[in-house]
Formats: sequence, structure tokens, C-alpha cells
Amino acid sequence: MGSSLKGKKLIVTGGSRGIGAQIVQLLAAEGAQVAFTYSSKEESATRVAQSLVGEGHFFLQMNVSDEASIEKTMTEIVSRLGEVDGLVNNAGITKDQLLVRMRTEDFDQVINTNLRGTFLVTKHIAKYMMKARKGSVVNITSVVGQTGNAGQSSYAASKAGTEAFSKSVAMELASRGVRSNCIAPGFIGTEMTEGLSGDTKEKILAEIPMSRFGETIDVAHAVRFLLSDESAYITGHTLSVNGGMYMN
Repeated sequence: MGSSLKGKKLIVTGGSRGIGAQIVQLLAAEGAQVAFTYSSKEESATRVAQSLVGEGHFFLQMNVSDEASIEKTMTEIVSRLGEVDGLVNNAGITKDQLLVRMRTEDFDQVINTNLRGTFLVTKHIAKYMMKARKGSVVNITSVVGQTGNAGQSSYAASKAGTEAFSKSVAMELASRGVRSNCIAPGFIGTEMTEGLSGDTKEKILAEIPMSRFGETIDVAHAVRFLLSDESAYITGHTLSVNGGMYMN
């Protein structure tokens, strides 16, 4: 392993499983000190923490749809880290349903968690980054936010909104030395894709030029790059990690 993140202090939301857990593990292996949040499964968060290379890592419970929870958790994380070099907004949910059957409260919950949550966490941490005149914000979006997808109008809207939010933040914070970018994964092999039927999987694979699902490490490598000084002149960008499924 290299050490492109050695000594950096990083925050990852939703780090207890899937893509988030892989991101946390890679960042720790690269020499960063990582603080991550989880929403409900403390045992999963504990397992991830126990798997991390290096010292000083910790995790806290946070409800990303609740402003008071975010304020309390982020304040504690910053006080323990001392400073923040990077933030990864990864926490998110889906409540898929066709438009005419979608409950308003489910739509609201997806927007509140994925888009509003990203806004609240970023707003809180940006203050510290602006003062230090350094920092990289990486928002995990989705190919669905770029293409749309039947049955996912709420999720797609939340991710497209996050992308536009991220570009606006990039414009506002660039003069303070703070960068803001997105990573838009395609179909990645996680618990979520494991639940798909064989037919559905075949249809999706037919749309991917590389003819395979991505792996969580593919997303983590992209996150590492955008958090590192190697990407120092990149801001307001969305990096697609989708096997060619959507090209823009």
C-alpha cells in the first residue's frame, strides 16, 4: 500500500457496511486517521473498526436525517480529530416504488437522508475546512442520478440534487482551498445487488460495456484519489465508476 493519505484526518458517513466499510478500510490502510458514522447496526460498525490498520480510528452513531444528531456527532468528531482534511458523504437509503404508488413520507425520507443530510454534514464541516484553508469533500452519488431509473424517482432526485449541490459548494469554497467532488458508482456488488433476481442481473449486465458489476474497492480507490493531494486541481467534478454504463 502507498501512503497518499498519510497523516490525514478523515470523516466517512455510513461506514459500517458495503461501499462505506470498504472506503473506511482503504483510507485507514493508506495511513489516514478515520472517524466514521453508522445509523443502526453497532455490531457491524464494531467489526469494521476492529478490521482497521493503524491507530486512532473511532466511530459514532448518527441519524443523518436529524439535524440535532448531525450537530452533536460532527462536533464530537471534530473535537476528537482536532482538524478535518476530508469528508466522505456516503450515508444514504433507498425506498424504491413506482411514482403513482410512492408514499409522500417515503419520498421525503429519501430526500431528507440523502440530500438534506449531505447538506447538513457538509455545512457543519465546511466551517472548519474554510478556517484551515484546506479540505476535500467527496459525495457518493449514483449513475441513477445521471440517467434516472424507473421505480427510483426519489433516489435519483436525491443523487442528482447532491451532484448540483456539490458543484455549487465547489464554486463557493474554491477560494478557501476547499474542494468538492462526487463519485457516481454504477452497479456495485453489495448486499443491495445480491438481492436482485437472475433475470434482472442479466438485463443490467447487458447495459454495462465491461459486462460485470463493480466491486466496492473500485469506488474506494476513486475516493482515495479525490481525497489525496494528487487531485489538488480537481473540483466540481463527478467521477463515474460504472464500467461504461453511462458516459458523459
